[in-house]
Amino acid sequence: MSISGGNPVLSRTDFLADAGNATGRAMTYDDVLRKTLPCLAVLAAGAVFGWMNPGLYLVGALVGFALGMVNIFKRRVSPPLILAYSGFEGLALGAISGKLDSLYPGIAVQAVIGSLAVFSVALFLFRSGKVRATPKSVRFLIYAMIGLIVYSLINIVLMATGVLTNQWGMDGLEVMGIPLGAIIGVLAIGMAGFSLIVDFTEIEDAIRGGADEKHSWTSAFGLMVTLVWLYMEILRLLAILRGDD
Repeated sequence: MSISGGNPVLSRTDFLADAGNATGRAMTYDDVLRKTLPCLAVLAAGAVFGWMNPGLYLVGALVGFALGMVNIFKRRVSPPLILAYSGFEGLALGAISGKLDSLYPGIAVQAVIGSLAVFSVALFLFRSGKVRATPKSVRFLIYAMIGLIVYSLINIVLMATGVLTNQWGMDGLEVMGIPLGAIIGVLAIGMAGFSLIVDFTEIEDAIRGGADEKHSWTSAFGLMVTLVWLYMEILRLLAILRGDD
């Protein structure tokens, strides 16, 4: 999950402020694509390995989180660390996907298709100019994400202490016949979708501002963080819905 509502390493202001200090070639959309594709390839490779070794989920999740934090707060862009983040996150995604797919056959493919669909809609809305990230909307997204994190932490505590004993905790509670987790999941997917809009906006602003080409790695990392979050939310929503059948 991105802590800045999209690109977690370099905010739009940082991009533009740094643009005037560019020492190399100016960043282009092709640069972002060329950096994102290797990240996706490494993530996919990690996912395949995780699928075959589901016991490595915790390793992938913890190391991926740690690398994410390092990349977020590291002042200098580090392509190896960004690729390592992608690999370990892929390991975690593959492990949890394989486990859930054994319970609900086909759920992983559905989650991938769902992620591609949300990404495509977000890109279409952005390219059409119908949706743009504004400072006000980004602040609202951050507050909503904080609320989601608090909800998740409370749910974990309630399940760990035995207050709630079902497999989903508060997510399994029903509101007008609908699992609370499904309602939260739809909202979270919407947040992740808008986070993609923020990523696209930041990339566009960086390119227009003449940001250095090296920051295309930063943009790729921001997209990876959001895509991982999006996939996990869709996978979780599908598992809750199918487990409720």
